[in-house]
Amino acid sequence: MKKVTGLGGVFFKCDNPKSMNEWYTKNLGLATSDYGATFEWRQADNPSQKGTTAWCTFPQDTKYFNPSDKQFMINYRVENIVALVDELKKDHVTVIDEIQDSEYGKFVHVLDPEGNIIELWEPNDEVEG
Repeated sequence: MKKVTGLGGVFFKCDNPKSMNEWYTKNLGLATSDYGATFEWRQADNPSQKGTTAWCTFPQDTKYFNPSDKQFMINYRVENIVALVDELKKDHVTVIDEIQDSEYGKFVHVLDPEGNIIELWEPNDEVEG
């Protein structure tokens, strides 16, 4: 079974997300919105399938990274999130929440051994046809 298939996003806390987004737009050319930036690309093994990687700033007081107290969270793209979560539970990995279904795909959060929160994402990638 494939597990992680790629990087889905990088999320980090900062003192002023709006100012940070503006800095990255001005100095590095990122096309940011209130939530950060989205990079679109095509899957190497299937160029008709689009994918995205997110880059997002969050305020210091965000609860989204809880229970981790770290400044960042990495999102990994995965296949078959249900089977993967079952496997992780068998291996005694801390699964923080239940799998959530959204318009972007399925999400769940786990902790690594050092308390870093990891977001696992089974995307609803767009296929051109």
